[in-house]
Amino acid sequence: MLRALDIRDMLIIDRLELSFQPGLNALTGETGAGKSILLDSLGFVLGWRGRAELVRQGASQGEVIAEFELSADHPAHHILAEAGLPAGDELILRRVNTADGRKTAWVNDRRCSGEILRALSETLVELHGQHDDRGLLNPRGHRAMLDDYAGAGAQLAAVRSAWSEMSRARRALAETETALAAMRAEEEFLRHAVSELDKLDPQSGEDAELDGRRRMMQGAERIRDDVARAFGLLGGEGAEGTMAEAIRWLEGVSDNAGGQLEEPIAALGRAMIELGEAQDGVHSCLQALDFNPTELEAIEERLFAIRALARKHDVAPDDLGAFAETLRDRLSRLDAGDDDLANHREMVEAAQISYDTAAAKLGNIRRKAAGQLDAAVMAELAPLKMERAIFQTEITPSEPGPEGNDAVAFSVATNPGAPSGPLNKIASGGELSRFLLALKVCLTGANTNRTMIFDEIDRGVGGATADAVGRRLASLALGGQVLVVTHSPQVAARAAHHWRVQKQVSNGQTLSTVSHLTELDRVDEIARMVAGDTITEEARAAARALLQV
Repeated sequence: MLRALDIRDMLIIDRLELSFQPGLNALTGETGAGKSILLDSLGFVLGWRGRAELVRQGASQGEVIAEFELSADHPAHHILAEAGLPAGDELILRRVNTADGRKTAWVNDRRCSGEILRALSETLVELHGQHDDRGLLNPRGHRAMLDDYAGAGAQLAAVRSAWSEMSRARRALAETETALAAMRAEEEFLRHAVSELDKLDPQSGEDAELDGRRRMMQGAERIRDDVARAFGLLGGEGAEGTMAEAIRWLEGVSDNAGGQLEEPIAALGRAMIELGEAQDGVHSCLQALDFNPTELEAIEERLFAIRALARKHDVAPDDLGAFAETLRDRLSRLDAGDDDLANHREMVEAAQISYDTAAAKLGNIRRKAAGQLDAAVMAELAPLKMERAIFQTEITPSEPGPEGNDAVAFSVATNPGAPSGPLNKIASGGELSRFLLALKVCLTGANTNRTMIFDEIDRGVGGATADAVGRRLASLALGGQVLVVTHSPQVAARAAHHWRVQKQVSNGQTLSTVSHLTELDRVDEIARMVAGDTITEEARAAARALLQV
């Protein structure tokens, strides 16, 4: 609910503070008094696009502050939370416009963008009038209005869920088809590469092992003769025989040496053991150096094959095994691709059936609600002196989407036999106002979260019709808040709260003022609306009669 509006230096308003109340609030005044300026100022603080020049002449900047009261479940809380703005049961919007056109906005004393203001405004205020391109006259919103009227939220959620599931299934199918097409394009390469790798079967670490053996074999011929000669010098004809003979000579005279040869003999024994180990090592080396020349050829052939394959696939030799496994996996997926593709197509088909079923159910709900809405609007049109007019909710097929596959548009025919068409194309100004009011009465239901503003929606009507308009506006205001800018005394008389907008000239400057009217002041204001500039006693009597109805 809009609780207060504070306007400073906007157009012909220097300072204005208004406190609005629940129920029906009427703003009246002569044409040009500044009623539209109030709406322009409210639209400015809500982030709506309007006049380019709003700052009062001579002022450095204009400012508008709007204070709203929010219920605990008001949808504005969600927008505030997403934007990281402070929230509570009070929402204060403030926007400043400098003389050079710069605009700055605050929400609860926190700077914010115009986009956030506009998002909040969608939850706070509805503006309806003969140029209502933001609301009922916008066909893009008719489907959502019908769904709200039908209470189709649960089924709409089911359609959105089915659409999401179908979209996911289609994306998965497309990705599978793309991947499979790419794999099929390289199928020949995959099969040849896997066959080549399987045939060679390279092992991790094999490159280093083969390289080491190759180097040893290449050097074997150069070192084998020296190693053999050294082995001969270590054997029985060399060091081993000499040391053994020395030990025998020493052992033969050891008993007569007074124990002095025991340690040397023991040392020679140890040396003989070490010499034996050396002989074994050299012998092993000789055996390793003793190879078949064809073995070197075989090692070199395999080593070169491994390295050539590694260069071909741009991987390290030790990574060839893992690379081969990757190619085998791709080939396996290719071989299983047709089955996978068939599974995804079945999933898409099942998702399509689920979506079609949910969308058809939603369409049935819409068609049933459309008939009910048409009847309800027609019933509202009769008291508004449009009993010959025809209102129809047209539902036609549309491209499938998350909201179903129905297009919804409200159409009217002002007279039987006349062609029907969009509200704003067929109806005249007065007729359009009444159509909008009847439609709004039927669509509003118990939704009182937003303040509804009707800008001269009673234009072109009078008498009993104007009285019917007033009654319906008062009905809409029950449990909520409605602001109506009106020139109709019958409508103003139905208001629970009444403001008069006046234009005054002071010190050569034209300013607009707004006054909250007492019951006595209301009599004179409504009398003025009945009789014009000259208020007669008869006009006052008519005003009192309207106020007492």
